[in-house]
Amino acid sequence: MKNLILNSNPQVSDKFKTYSKEVKPKLEKLRSLILEVASNIESIEEIEETLKWGEPSYLVKKGSTIRIDWKAKAPEQYAIYFKCTSKLVSSFREMYGNSFNYENNRALIFKLGQKLPEKKLKKCIAAALQYHLLKDQPNLGLQA
Repeated sequence: MKNLILNSNPQVSDKFKTYSKEVKPKLEKLRSLILEVASNIESIEEIEETLKWGEPSYLVKKGSTIRIDWKAKAPEQYAIYFKCTSKLVSSFREMYGNSFNYENNRALIFKLGQKLPEKKLKKCIAAALQYHLLKDQPNLGLQA
């Protein structure tokens, strides 16, 4: 694992403080997975952590934005969001089928009590972080 430069907007920390004690550790886990995966990709030297649409968001050069959030209208779940016009979620669905719950072509949805399928989720995160390098490969180069 190399040293990843994290450019974090202080508003992200403020946003995490707004989550309940049930939700906050779940989103912190998604955040740590995103940063871990980014730090293990040789071509990624820097990641920006900011708010987009009021949600913690992660951006890298040559990647597609990843957002994470919990919504009051669906209190029993939280999600990791991807750009809906990308091939990301459709490729995840094709490769991993019912390993995940999907929200159209924009998100992977997790129940609060659910154990994360970390190995597959890390592959999804890696695909998003390298999207513009992988978008022309079949299924974004994902392996089952």
